[in-house]
Amino acid sequence: MSYSVDKTEEQWREELGADQYAVLRQAATERAWTGQLLDEKRAGLYTCGACGAELFKSGTKFDSGCGWPSFYESIRPEAVELIEDTSLGMVRTEVRCANCGSHLGHVFPDGFGTPTGDRYCMNSIALNFTPDAE
Repeated sequence: MSYSVDKTEEQWREELGADQYAVLRQAATERAWTGQLLDEKRAGLYTCGACGAELFKSGTKFDSGCGWPSFYESIRPEAVELIEDTSLGMVRTEVRCANCGSHLGHVFPDGFGTPTGDRYCMNSIALNFTPDAE
């Protein structure tokens, strides 16, 4: 797959800290209940922590109780790439930034009570947040 943002792994390592690199480029997962954006309640925009692409609006964020920031839909369907993930002996759907291919988290069809029924379970460290101007 080719992406709009195309960098070598060495370039990514230089730009991202070790923890961000592990999640965004190596598909690691931050520990539940530890992410800075988990309890973020302000209106604003969530962007890719690697390339800055717009991914989620605050109005789609909800408290799923899973320990990671959760959204019921991306800002646009083409903003994210969904990939079957069969690691860990199960079938899941990985969510990547469609602009740079960085790992963001997974999407599950258990967003009960949301308009889409989906739960985009994202790593805080994979996202940046910009609050709306007041």
